[in-house]
Amino acid sequence: MKVKKPKLENPIFCAIDTPDLQKALSWGNLIKLNVGGLKVGLEFFSSNGPKGVSDLSNLIKLPIFLDLKFHDIPNTVSKAIQGVLPLRPFMLNVHASGGISMMQSAIDTVNDFSIKNNSKRSLVLGVTLLTSLDNKDLNAFGLDIKSQDYVLKLASLVKKAGLDGVVCSPFEVDIIRAECGDDFIILTPGVRPMQSSLDDQKRVLTPKAALQNGADFIVIGRPITQSPDPEKSSRDILNEIK
Repeated sequence: MKVKKPKLENPIFCAIDTPDLQKALSWGNLIKLNVGGLKVGLEFFSSNGPKGVSDLSNLIKLPIFLDLKFHDIPNTVSKAIQGVLPLRPFMLNVHASGGISMMQSAIDTVNDFSIKNNSKRSLVLGVTLLTSLDNKDLNAFGLDIKSQDYVLKLASLVKKAGLDGVVCSPFEVDIIRAECGDDFIILTPGVRPMQSSLDDQKRVLTPKAALQNGADFIVIGRPITQSPDPEKSSRDILNEIK
């Protein structure tokens, strides 16, 4: 069940990385006019669960990227995804390294839910290589391969499994776009505005460069949420990419 590639007017998803629901709601209210959606990850979900995501979605009224990076045997991933689909996330993700059977189980589960509920289908993306990792980390894992080659192999597997696209660093966007086509969704974290700290990221570019490389969506967290003025920082980033 293929869905048309969505186009949001604003491609920025802000990472809401906090266990504090009230802080998340405060951030959301401050930045909601300057971002296209919110990314909700493990830190928030582990503390607030599905109800916290529902509260955030209902009150801020922005698309939700549910960044839980499911990775387990196919049946477990299917059951876990079933548990979050009532939240109607705009996007969710699984680790591509979980293999093609796991990814196919994930997309089948999402398709079945959409058909049974006559609802818009959530997008499913495959996570390639975390942006906190690089060539040295792959070598430490015993893999004699460069990060770009590894990411491209996983992206091809994601497409074969029938997922909608990938999560990758800004540095792999152009080669994935060339390999997987224009309809393939590419979302990239590892994005830092000019003059920002890299924090624990290694493979990073500016928001504008990531989009120029061909990314559809970009994720930005701490440069916005840890700023003294999140509203201004989010507005400055939006102006930068425009």
